[in-house]
Amino acid sequence: MFLLIIYLVANSIAFLAFALDKWQAGRDGWRVRETTLLGLAFLGPFGALGGMLLLRHKTRKFFFLLVPAFVFLHGIFLWILVLGLP
Repeated sequence: MFLLIIYLVANSIAFLAFALDKWQAGRDGWRVRETTLLGLAFLGPFGALGGMLLLRHKTRKFFFLLVPAFVFLHGIFLWILVLGLP
């Protein structure tokens, strides 16, 4: 249960980081570094992908094509964790 809460928090932080960066981009304000966004996307890929798609942010950047790959890897990891090895 504790790991699930940590995982939900990581995905929420990733989503909020993408939302903050999008908001700051519109204001010409301080931005979140792309390496930070990618690191958060690695830890919370579902939140990052949600932020990318819902907010239409960083969808044209080449390195952010890694985010769907992170989702795929986390999906496999969660599959193994929940259902065990095939």
